[in-house]
Parts: sequence; structure tokens; C-alpha cells
Amino acid sequence: MNTDVVNPWASDQAVDIERLHVEFGIERIETVTDLLPEVPDFIKRGIVFGHRDYDQIAHAIRTHEPFHVLTGFMPSGHPHLGHLMVMKEVVWHVQHGGNGYVCIADREAHAVRNLTWEQCRRFGDEYRACLYALGFEGETYEQSTNRTVQDLSFEASAKVNFSELSAIYGFTPDTDIGHAISVLTQVSDILYPQVDSEPAPTIVPVGLDQDPHIRLTRGVAHKLRMFTVEDRNTHISVRSKEAPEEAMEAVHQAFLGSKRYEGHIDIPNVPLEHVKKVVRAIERSHGGYGFVTPSATFHRFMPGLTGGKMSSSVPESLIGFYEDDKTITKKIMAALTGGRMTLQEQKELGGEPDKCPVFLLNLFHMISDDTELAKLRSRCMAGELMCGQCKKETAARVVAFLDEFRERMACAADAIRNEKVSAP
Repeated sequence: MNTDVVNPWASDQAVDIERLHVEFGIERIETVTDLLPEVPDFIKRGIVFGHRDYDQIAHAIRTHEPFHVLTGFMPSGHPHLGHLMVMKEVVWHVQHGGNGYVCIADREAHAVRNLTWEQCRRFGDEYRACLYALGFEGETYEQSTNRTVQDLSFEASAKVNFSELSAIYGFTPDTDIGHAISVLTQVSDILYPQVDSEPAPTIVPVGLDQDPHIRLTRGVAHKLRMFTVEDRNTHISVRSKEAPEEAMEAVHQAFLGSKRYEGHIDIPNVPLEHVKKVVRAIERSHGGYGFVTPSATFHRFMPGLTGGKMSSSVPESLIGFYEDDKTITKKIMAALTGGRMTLQEQKELGGEPDKCPVFLLNLFHMISDDTELAKLRSRCMAGELMCGQCKKETAARVVAFLDEFRERMACAADAIRNEKVSAP
């Protein structure tokens, strides 16, 4: 595997966030927060740190225009607290006007993790229960049963070669074709809402290791367009990308005063966004997709209790939704902390909450009140709060949260089972 790429399937990698900004062009989230009518906690607290083209999503939220929100979960094991942040992001965007889509990436789990289809189905239903327990409204689907996604992935495959996958993912000649197919299926997942509904800005909330999928999909979305629309200052240029003659002529006829040349049309005195809207409609009417290039937000990993990423492959690192209270409490009491080597040093120097998985558990999910969180952080840094006491308080919060959350998950699971029984 090429060490110069970000690997979406690694469970123990440390991703350099600054490198993602500098080398991969991920923009800092601070560049768009002023555009939002309301800034959610996951942005205010620095959990979501970057984005690609989120300004078009912020505009849609502010102006109440259509947009989609999609993310996916690979059902390779039971869901756990590390999955909760992206679920919260999806639900927040749905609550602010987005059309919700969630993919259960069973093809990826089958190809990459070698899970059986029955295991994928069972774990996928657990993810669904978590989403519905949080208040998700929208469509969920499995890759393996969605024919539109499968057909779209075939169309996408004609726009991607293996050398491009090697450059993005570090694939080698030993990489099996099923792995490559799973990548193209993810591309079609991201574009699916614009086929199922209508072309519109689409936000994909993901962990910071998923940017390869986003970059590949943005490129494919562009390649699948019939036209490129560009602002040339003095006019708007609409350039053909093997568009049918009839579509080219329709664009020319749609704008009074436009000038048609071989391969492009120049349109003066018309706003860029209006031209884009008309051209997209013409493209769709002539059998094209008219995709809007998808956007993404990137969030930090919630650290595991043992350090590193919270991962299903390291059971001690995670808090599972289905674990009993005693097991959860035991894990938290044994967790790594940001405390000092001795009690005396802790009192004199204070703790380091920003390096502490237990404190970050509170920051991510367990303490919603900013004042309460700031007080916890201050007590730690001042040496007033010892790690043992902090763990006890945090364990109590987690147990209370999960006791209530599991009840909602059980209701959602019943609804999922009833839905499947009643399905034709």
C-alpha cells in the first residue's frame, strides 16, 4: 500500500489533519461558519474541522433550497459510540432541510472484510436502529439490493482507470477486482440521491480518512457531465463534453444573444448560476445526469479508550451500544487518560484534557452544555479533578445515555422488523 495516500480501510492510522489542508486541499471549516444561520456543536467544538464546497450547502440551508445529505456505514461489526458523530451530522442536516440518504455498504464489507451477506444484513439493521433512534428521517438502503446504484457504478467505471485508483488508494497489481468494484459502488452511492431525486448540492459527512472516496466521486461527477460551464468575466462559456448536437443547439436557443462556436457557446449578460441551472435542465432532458459536484465535511475521530482510533478491531477501545452497564463502566475506569504520572504531579501541573480520551468522550457526546464542559476542562487543568473521579462521573453519564438510547433503539429495531415482514 502506497504510504502517500490516505487509506479509508485502515483502523490504526494517524491522519495528519494539517497535511490534509495543505496537500489535499481540504478547506478549514471556519471559512463557511459565518454562512450558516445556526452553527451546530460539532462545528463549534472543532470536531468537524474541514470541508469541500460546503458553502453551497450553507447557502441551501439559509435560503431553504433543495439539498441532499448522504453518508454510508460499512456493516463490518456492531455499531459503537465512534459511529455516533456522523449519524448526528446526518440528522442535523435533515432537520435543516436536507433530503436524507444512508447507505449500508454491504458490498464493501463483503469484499473488504470478507463478511457473509447475512452478517452484513444483521449489522446493517443495527446501524439503522441507531439512526432512527437519533431521529433520522429519509431513505436507507443496501448496496447489494439497489439496482440504480449498481447501474450507476457501471457508468462510473467507464470514467475511471486502474492507474487513477492506484494513485488515490495505493492499489497494487495484487489488489483484487472486488475491492475496486466496492470503490466504484461508493462513488455511485454518493451520486445516488441526485439520480433518485433531482440534481442538487449533496453533503457527505465523513471521517477524515474518507477523503479518497470524496475526491474520486467529485472527479467522476464532473466527467459524467455533458457540459462544463465557466465564468470568463465578460461572458459565460458553455463547453461541450461530447454532448449531443441536439443538446448543444438547445443551449444556444435558450439564451438570446448567445454565440455558438465549434465545441462551445458564449453567453453574455446572464448570471452564472442561471446559466448553470438552464444547462443542467437541458442536459437532463437529453439523457444526461446534470450532477452537482458533491460536497463533504470531515470530522476528527473520537479517540478509543486505549488511545488511537475507536475501532471494532480493538474491542477494548470502544463503547458498544449493546454492551451492558458493567462492561462499559469497567472499560471507562481502565481507559487511558491525559493525567500525569503521579498524583502529586497531577495536583501541581494539572491534567491534559485535550489528549484525554475520557474528556473527549464528554466533548463529543456526553456533555451538551458548553459551560459545564468548560468547567470540567478547567478543573482538570487546574489539578482539582483527579482522573479516577473524572472516570466515575463520565461512566455515569455514558451509562445513563446508553440506557435511554437503547430503549429508543429497541423501538426502532421492532419497526425495522415489522417493515420487513410487511414488505411485498
